[in-house]
Amino acid sequence: MAIVYQCRHCKEYLAELSHEFVDTNQLGLKELSEEDQLQMIRYHENGNIQIDTICEHCQEALEKNPHYHELDFFLQ
Repeated sequence: MAIVYQCRHCKEYLAELSHEFVDTNQLGLKELSEEDQLQMIRYHENGNIQIDTICEHCQEALEKNPHYHELDFFLQ
């Protein structure tokens, strides 16, 4: 089982935690609202969990261009 972190905007691979048993409670996933969990966490058939987050480059772009928050996709 692996937990894979990926940028939700540019799809850049950010990190992966590989463990036979990962306690998702320790990762703070239960602290997210139900809506955030539905938007950010994907469970794959192979047992992997994908967490959509944001990379530094996309975060910087959003900070410099706040109107990008209104868009579903701001990268082309």
